[in-house]
Amino acid sequence: MPQTAATPRSNPYAAVLRTPGALRFSAAGALARLPMSMVGIGAVLMVQGLYDSYAMAGRVAAVLGLAQAFLAPQIARWVDRRGQRTVLLPTLAVSAVGLGGLITAAVLGAPEWVLWPFAAIAGGSQGSYGSMVRARWNHALDDPRRLHTAYSLESSIDELVFIVGPVLATTLATAVAAPSALVLAGLATVVGGLLFVAQRATEPPVVVPDAEVRHRPVILIPGMPVMVLVFVAMGMIFGSVEVTTVAFAEELGSKGLSGVVLAVFALGSMVAGLAYGARHFTSRASRRFVIGMAAFGPGVSLVLLADSLWMLAIVMFVAGMAIAPTVITGNGLVQDMVGKHQLTEALAWVGTSIGMGASLGAAVAGARVDTAGAHAGFLIAVGAAWFATLLTLAASRTLRRQSER
Repeated sequence: MPQTAATPRSNPYAAVLRTPGALRFSAAGALARLPMSMVGIGAVLMVQGLYDSYAMAGRVAAVLGLAQAFLAPQIARWVDRRGQRTVLLPTLAVSAVGLGGLITAAVLGAPEWVLWPFAAIAGGSQGSYGSMVRARWNHALDDPRRLHTAYSLESSIDELVFIVGPVLATTLATAVAAPSALVLAGLATVVGGLLFVAQRATEPPVVVPDAEVRHRPVILIPGMPVMVLVFVAMGMIFGSVEVTTVAFAEELGSKGLSGVVLAVFALGSMVAGLAYGARHFTSRASRRFVIGMAAFGPGVSLVLLADSLWMLAIVMFVAGMAIAPTVITGNGLVQDMVGKHQLTEALAWVGTSIGMGASLGAAVAGARVDTAGAHAGFLIAVGAAWFATLLTLAASRTLRRQSER
């Protein structure tokens, strides 16, 4: 596919978006990803509002997120083998049914066990649009520097989604009706997904691998288990902070502002991601990844100092600045580990690991909040951050070897 050359003084983001079809598939992918920032907190707010239980809300959100975490890599594998349009069209229909059933069951006051299968269907059929958008960029661009800029753009869009989504979700759930956030998430899933798959010209072709590497699972590639565990821990930070921030704001009598605080968290990440993506680096991706992860433990620990929503917002903005650069570098590192025939699956493991961790974090933090209050929930985030930091430091040599390969 033809590429537009960038001059040294041109805006690197504008340059990559001038690639034919790029603006359209990136925008459609952004809309299709909006539910990833709304479904979790939307489920928490809906269940807590209708059933008055953070623990139950955390469990339902965990079922939804875990289903997505387990099945998104499988959907991505099918996409690598069959193509995006062939796989995504039926999963869109299934996702709409799952979300609709979850909303209906909750509004009717069904027992918790009834909500679980609908949550599993809704989460398991969502897929990972972030990995599929990045696969299109990988097909469209040959220059590694411009691909770094494109990946940075998508990570910043991820953060923008996490700025807009929680605010929309909390506003709708608290000011309109408890299930309304999930209703909007369902509409974004269907509309964004259909707009994305309709763009056939930029869909990457199916790559047939050599026979000797065809059946090698991505998760068994050296370095990938470490990446998965690190991103699971990172997801636990997100999930626990999401639930705990809602509870912390409610303790202070400002539950409706919880979405604003979460948006500030994502804003810090987006600002750092845009600045990071505008630069080109000569150092190894593994080195930059280790440096970024080393900031998580100390950065997230600052939440324990917060005694007001304003202080929490400031601390989370600072901590968020380590997120996007690290995820951008992690995606690049994962790309270097695999062949093109497994690219979507490999990139999906990044997003799905974060989703799995977010679900676990939401469940554990929800239980802690119900028994010991909001600050106990923040301890879950701090523990996960230090685990991610120490694991990355311990595995730095392995990651460096894979980066050199």
